[in-house]
Amino acid sequence: MSKKVLVTGADGFIGSHLVEQLISDGYKVKAFVYYNSFNSWGWLDCLPKDILSQIEIFAGDIRDPNGVRTAMKDCEIVFHLAALIAIPFSYHSPDSYIDTNVKGTLNIVQAAKDLGVERVLVTSTSEVYGTAQYIPIDEKHPRQPQSPYSASKIGADAIADSFYRSFELPLTIVRPFNTYGPRQSARAVIPTIITQLLSGMEEIKLGDLIPTRDLLYVKDTARGFMEIAKADSLIGHDCNIATQSEISVGDLANELISQINPNARIITDEQRLRPQNSEVFRLYGSNEKILKHTNWKPEFTFSEGLAATIEWFRDPENLKNYKVNIYNI
Repeated sequence: MSKKVLVTGADGFIGSHLVEQLISDGYKVKAFVYYNSFNSWGWLDCLPKDILSQIEIFAGDIRDPNGVRTAMKDCEIVFHLAALIAIPFSYHSPDSYIDTNVKGTLNIVQAAKDLGVERVLVTSTSEVYGTAQYIPIDEKHPRQPQSPYSASKIGADAIADSFYRSFELPLTIVRPFNTYGPRQSARAVIPTIITQLLSGMEEIKLGDLIPTRDLLYVKDTARGFMEIAKADSLIGHDCNIATQSEISVGDLANELISQINPNARIITDEQRLRPQNSEVFRLYGSNEKILKHTNWKPEFTFSEGLAATIEWFRDPENLKNYKVNIYNI
């Protein structure tokens, strides 16, 4: 009999892809989406009707423990992805990151403990590591809160870990590195570059070109979550999802320019630069742990993932959702 799962942040980028893959694999999915007066279900609204009809939608707010508990009542596995993730927004509105990321995670693990949920996956971020002190970055790497966003996720990880240690809650902290692909928000670097190029702009506005990132195609990230959920040996652990490689923002931008419009050039937009001590200059993750404990391995090469992403953005129906001429924080 298929298990019933709750996915928080199901209306977002990674969450919507995870929901799709869970449905494809035969799970019963309850999708926790952010309540709003437009009755928007985020990216789930774009899914084919035959998939959407199989999803139970629960509109709520992760900051409210009552709604979280109600949503979780009949679920066996919880994938907690709901979060505020934009780093520039965290500079001027840090309170909201504590409320959503730390308190939201507390609401999840408290409800899961009280309801006896059999498996909880809490989503972390490679940003908790800060600039690499050594590579590849494994799960033992020191935590460095280089932004209020990163600090809030370190706090959320600590809350989750404490519930495993205190109450033996069967959870794993899942730490994806920089995920990209269709539906990613414009505040991320790959959509920023692609949308400017496809809109005909020849001066591509970017921030610092030096930082490197370990880029992971979204379908591989979603599959990583699902494989980790099956691995009892990872209960009580944190686990990276990474490709164990890196590319600089500058090299990434030049690759996209060569594929879409070779006449374009990069210009520095000062407002996109992070404060010097806040910029994470190198992220290069170790995937040794996930390879050892699960059947996961990346199925998409970087070139395959990039091609699929560009193709999705080329569709005018998709591109119209992006505000290309402004800096999206």
